Amino acid sequence: MWSVIIPTYNRLPILQKCLTAMEQQDCDLDYEILVIDDGSTDNTIAWITENQLPHVRLLQQDHQGAAAARNLGIEQALGEIVVFIDSDLVVNPEFLSAHAASLQNQEKAFTYGLVINTANFEEPTKTKFKLTDISNAFFATGNVAIARHWLIEAGMFDLQFKQYGWEDLELGVRLKNLGLKLIKCPKAIGYHWHPAFSLGQLPHLIDQEQQRGRMGVIFYKKHPTWEVKMMIQMTWIHRLLWGALSLGGLINERSLQPLLSWLINQGNPQLALEIARIFLNWYNVQSVYAAYNQDVEAIR
Repeated sequence: MWSVIIPTYNRLPILQKCLTAMEQQDCDLDYEILVIDDGSTDNTIAWITENQLPHVRLLQQDHQGAAAARNLGIEQALGEIVVFIDSDLVVNPEFLSAHAASLQNQEKAFTYGLVINTANFEEPTKTKFKLTDISNAFFATGNVAIARHWLIEAGMFDLQFKQYGWEDLELGVRLKNLGLKLIKCPKAIGYHWHPAFSLGQLPHLIDQEQQRGRMGVIFYKKHPTWEVKMMIQMTWIHRLLWGALSLGGLINERSLQPLLSWLINQGNPQLALEIARIFLNWYNVQSVYAAYNQDVEAIR
């Protein structure tokens, strides 16, 4: 028995595609799909209830974040193997069978599939792999399969991570400390849909980076290593790099607005986003240091 855990919050249009793909798996596995609704205010619950998809079990909680939703899924899962995907991920028909083949006869390992980012809502699976899709993450919940007992032994997701970022990578550190190894599984493909970049997304993206910075400090407090400092960008290298590239914040969402708008209008929203990452990373670095200094002051 396998359990696919999908937390969701107000993502019904892409969730419909996600669940349809999960119901069309070309495999002999006995599997369930646990959709954990994290307090959605759209029509998610009504749609799932009315459509009664054969593999889907709906769980509900008040809005508590992804870590709490995934823990609820782990607790309620019937399967010995747990698969995590996001609710904006559309998988290929061989998704589960590929994970199963890679996990076969593996005692102390988990599998990590391929994630391809796409802005193609109508046909996300038509998107080709790009260099920007390469990930060096050890454990990321966008496309991973692991024995349930290892998650329980590691302590599951830490509920201190109430905002955006790091809860899966932090659990990955604990899994690595247990001696688990990562097995890449490129035939298990998930197409991660994001709407094409627009200027209207910038306030949300800036807020995400600031949240990621605050959660990064929680990550570092639990695992005070150089590796984690590099991951969360709390080093002089990152401070110097993004500070210099953004001219200490002079290059920002306001000063770059004309260029970003022009690129979007020219049909290059992805290039516009990559340029915007200059000041988005600077917001992240500033947030990391602000949260860390606040903690130091609190201790004093």
